[in-house]
Amino acid sequence: MITFITVLFSLLLKTFAWEDQLRFLDIKVINLSDFTELIVRFGLNLLLIFIIVHFMYARNSKRKDFYFSYLSIGVIVFLMCFLLSSVKLELGFAMGLFAIFGIIRYRTDAIPIKEMTYLFIVIGVSVINALANKKVSYTELMVTNGIILVGLWFLEKRLSLKQENNITLIYEKIENIHTMKKADLLDDLKIRTGIAIKRYEIKKIDFLRDIAEITLYFNANGNN
Repeated sequence: MITFITVLFSLLLKTFAWEDQLRFLDIKVINLSDFTELIVRFGLNLLLIFIIVHFMYARNSKRKDFYFSYLSIGVIVFLMCFLLSSVKLELGFAMGLFAIFGIIRYRTDAIPIKEMTYLFIVIGVSVINALANKKVSYTELMVTNGIILVGLWFLEKRLSLKQENNITLIYEKIENIHTMKKADLLDDLKIRTGIAIKRYEIKKIDFLRDIAEITLYFNANGNN
């Protein structure tokens, strides 16, 4: 056993010596310790993001349009933060990422609050896993990731938060647009659309053309 440990130790020493000598343009071709850390952290981060996006977000929201974006952003943000962490701009760099995506938010189509929250979570998790310094042990990192997962699971499952969708339509039965006919209006809208409407809002009334613009609100899963 002692002989095996001695041989293994000598091989490690030779490996690190070879690693330091193998350079291209005065840059190491490979740094085994950093490369190993990259693989471990990347695997942990990718697993966590996949659980959040696939099991937390997609299954509860029933939406897949942000699936690709969340996974891609998580991977890119992690790699960018990890590879640039030696620049010594960790905190400012991380805050800058949120600022950049905040600007993008106001220059694109409106994104629902829940989707924006998950985007913030994906970026935050990637930044944490990439920029956690040597003083943070892997146990602490895994516990932090576990707390995030448990928190999301509790919010999605135990609090039974239902995502609310809405559609806007033009309604022509202007006689039902009256405070005394709210029940008639709601029944007519349910019959016409087949949607289990929770509530509605009258956005605009045009008596010249006898039409009204109404927004209907309903649960994303179709249940009351």
